[in-house]
Amino acid sequence: MGGSEARRTSGFPAELTSFVGRREESADVRRLLSEGRLLTLTGPGGVGKTRLAAQVARRVARTYPDGVWLVPLAVLGDESLVPHAVNDALGVHNETGRPPLDVLVEHLQARRLLLVLDNCEHVLRGCAVLTAAVLAATEGVRVLATSRHRLGLPGEQLYEVPPLSAPEAADLAGSTDAAERYPALRLFADRAAAVVPGFTVGAANQQAVARLCRRLDGLPLAIELAAVRVRALGVDQLVERLDDRYRLLTGGSPASAPRHRTLRSAVDWSHELCTPREQLVWAWLSVFVGGFDLAAAEAVCAGESLDAAHVLDAVAGLVDKSVLVREERGGQVRYRLLVSLRDYGLEKLADLGEVTATRRRHRDHFARLAAEYEQRWFGPDQVALAERLRIDQDNFRAALDFCLGTPGEVQHGLRLASALWFHWVTSGRWGEGRHWMDRALHGGARPDALLTRAMWAGALMSLVHSRCDAVLTGADPPHGVPPADAELPVPTPPPVPAGAYGPGGRSSASTVGFVVLTRVELACTLVSRGRAREAIPLCTEAVALCEAHREQWARAWALRTLGLAYWSAGEYERAAEQARACLRLPYTGQQRQSLARTLDLLAAAEALCGRGERAGVLRGAVDRIWSEIGGNPVEGRRAGRARVAERHARRVLGDEAYERAYRRGGALSGGGRFSRTRWGSRRGVGRGVGRSSTWGR
Repeated sequence: MGGSEARRTSGFPAELTSFVGRREESADVRRLLSEGRLLTLTGPGGVGKTRLAAQVARRVARTYPDGVWLVPLAVLGDESLVPHAVNDALGVHNETGRPPLDVLVEHLQARRLLLVLDNCEHVLRGCAVLTAAVLAATEGVRVLATSRHRLGLPGEQLYEVPPLSAPEAADLAGSTDAAERYPALRLFADRAAAVVPGFTVGAANQQAVARLCRRLDGLPLAIELAAVRVRALGVDQLVERLDDRYRLLTGGSPASAPRHRTLRSAVDWSHELCTPREQLVWAWLSVFVGGFDLAAAEAVCAGESLDAAHVLDAVAGLVDKSVLVREERGGQVRYRLLVSLRDYGLEKLADLGEVTATRRRHRDHFARLAAEYEQRWFGPDQVALAERLRIDQDNFRAALDFCLGTPGEVQHGLRLASALWFHWVTSGRWGEGRHWMDRALHGGARPDALLTRAMWAGALMSLVHSRCDAVLTGADPPHGVPPADAELPVPTPPPVPAGAYGPGGRSSASTVGFVVLTRVELACTLVSRGRAREAIPLCTEAVALCEAHREQWARAWALRTLGLAYWSAGEYERAAEQARACLRLPYTGQQRQSLARTLDLLAAAEALCGRGERAGVLRGAVDRIWSEIGGNPVEGRRAGRARVAERHARRVLGDEAYERAYRRGGALSGGGRFSRTRWGSRRGVGRGVGRSSTWGR
């Protein structure tokens, strides 16, 4: 995939194997997609709906200026999470607690993009409701869905994905190039060559391969599962064994096997070729969604009957047999079950009578991780922890869904949702966090100290946003004009815990972190009441504590608030200095809401320092970022600062030059990695900015 195409498609996994056949199908789907706004690819499991949708998406990417976005839904167990999943895929964050569908529709109203909803069948109503709302409220959005069942909406076009064609025996008479002419044979040859280098389909074996592919009804997943067996068995042996299975399943009439039974027989066959230990581990691993690492597999599978070494051997065996997909994410080796194989594993787990016990072990593992991360969020491992939370988000959701849907487990669900406050807040998913906590409370969970802390953290971030942005709603800087409530008392900040500035202190890092957040909150309150000078030492102390613990997220909040305090006090150069320090933090460059808010403050400071061109470029960049991530959740309050920056910059530059600078900022590429050094220095925000600066998605 070329660089420009990669920027237009998001969420699609890297192609680890070649895409075989489907030329006509791809053309048909592209044509139908051009004729209507909703197209659903239907067909049985394993027929290749997802792969075809991904191939089409890459082919049509240039048609959609705002990109093609994949939303994987197989991992969801709760229909109400469908809007959250779509927002996540699009990078739209909901910090306000508004209904996620409202936030999504608002984000999409002026966009031209293709939304690919993959594996809709088990959350069909949620997908239908979301799709109907999006299509009704937009003109430039189209939806491509994959599902075993139609969505049932007006205007929905259906395309049944056919199996790959395989020849009859008569079609092969005198032929030596059947693998080139028939996609099913070409797929088998391609996958078999991956496990047996040099394997080809030719005159000697093409009749046997064709018979095997016909037996498998041309289902790509079944063919791939069979091809991996070439390492141990010849093609004739594969056909013989599969013939025996069909006779067993169909009472001696293989021709009567429907496609879903064909796939089932292929998976049954793979299951029988696994060792008893591998079969057991396969069933246990089916409780994971979205992938897992070896430590998680050991936590769920190791116990009295299996130790960690046995689990490792079983995982390695399942990878060798193509039951588990091995992949790397965030520098970690992880494993994943394909949807059909996971469903099969869950059936086997139910047959064992171990569904609840295994899901409980899964829940306990991720509850331990959440508790550990909650204690370690303030410190040098913060960025790595945030990334791990993001990667395992689907498993945390599955654990929460189990707790809130199983009698007697709701208190565990509340505790888990509350322990994840750092994830909900820092990733901009506070709306989802509130969803889980409210659901637990409505289910009878008792509020506890952890819930109180989580709700306080979420409310604090909302308060910081609103108070800091509300400071600048007027036409001019507010220094010297205290609000009417300026004399109201402000609470005394809690004392800094003993040893807080050193790694050997008696207080936990988490405790120090909450002290820092409290200081930031009080500083925002003071600034909003016209007492900015009193806020400066609080922020300075908060920044020092963050630096002592090598922390970034709270430091970004403290630096922005310190910059705002200086801005409110009329010290614009020092305000710009704090904003640039914030931009030099990796967290700020990677988290686009933080980036937008920091550039917003820097634009205002640069404008009032007389650097109109920089302010114009920055304002254009800020508006570009907000438009890409769904709009500023406090847009009305932020408008004052925008007006200040624009009015002062226009005064320095003149209207025409300001508009050029603003357009240059708005044209900055959103496809690459954001350059902290360019924005984070005075020199970088000057001449030439906008020609090469980029920020990451």
